[in-house]
Amino acid sequence: MIGHQEAEKAFLDGWQGGRLHHAWLLAGPQGMGKGDFAERAARFLVTHGAGGGRAAVALDDRGDDAAARLVDAGNHPEIIRLTRQPKDKTKELARNITIDQVRQVIRRLHLSLSLGDWRVIIVDAVDDLESDGANALLKTLEEPPARTLFLLVSHSPGRLLPTIRSRCRILRFQPIDRDVMVSWLHDLRPMLDMPEVRAIVAASGGVPGKALALIDSDVASMQKKLLAIAASGDPENRLREALAREVGGASNRARLELVIDIVPGLLAAMARERPITEIAPVLAQWDRVQRTVRDAVRGSYDGTMVGFEIGNCLAELALRSAQAAR
Repeated sequence: MIGHQEAEKAFLDGWQGGRLHHAWLLAGPQGMGKGDFAERAARFLVTHGAGGGRAAVALDDRGDDAAARLVDAGNHPEIIRLTRQPKDKTKELARNITIDQVRQVIRRLHLSLSLGDWRVIIVDAVDDLESDGANALLKTLEEPPARTLFLLVSHSPGRLLPTIRSRCRILRFQPIDRDVMVSWLHDLRPMLDMPEVRAIVAASGGVPGKALALIDSDVASMQKKLLAIAASGDPENRLREALAREVGGASNRARLELVIDIVPGLLAAMARERPITEIAPVLAQWDRVQRTVRDAVRGSYDGTMVGFEIGNCLAELALRSAQAAR
């Protein structure tokens, strides 16, 4: 997975040196592949056992074949996952990981290992824990059972209990450099033309999972419409009204989310291309877009209003540029 090299090296170095920390916090934006890394690390540990002087290998090396087959089938008894579960009689996931789920896992930790040298607990995501569950997990992290590894996935590590963060070694998964992302996506999807690849990468903000999710959306076309507003200022409101219609209503929710994904990347690109004295207005509109999106999430705006307000932010930049040029 792209962007995992430093995290993989840190984990393998700890394993090889026989000093593998008992809890790792995998921190970064959603879509960086943190859950995938947790699964790979868990698979590695239960199939390779203790390190301590053994030669470092790649995280994807197979190790013990019988154990690897159990992992592949999702049946390894020493990999335990804590995730949100479906609500009763529905496919919709519950809002949180419950305290009862955490207690069930803690009870299992008192049992002897049934296979291999290690037990791995994956919490994906630790942000989803109820407050009681977070406190119960903290007590376990403070007094961890022997040969037990915790892999905690977090999309918002700043919101976690500071005491949970302090018990963990933190692996940070940062957005990927734009040129690296372009090369990766072009190799992965060679049928995409380069302008479309660049548009997807710009909208993704350097997050691979988001880039993959955007492949089937019309990113390039939407980006062109937004740039037209930013370039012209849309003096007669026609472009903004068209944008608002295109993203308004429940049936156009996916288009609204696409615009929300694209605009921060567009504003960041504009800031990079401007003299330092002209960056402040771009940052001001970026903040305005973020406030608009937060209001939308809370339900105080509808899609039409969000689309028009985002258009206003871009049009304002054209006005500021025209004033600066006088």
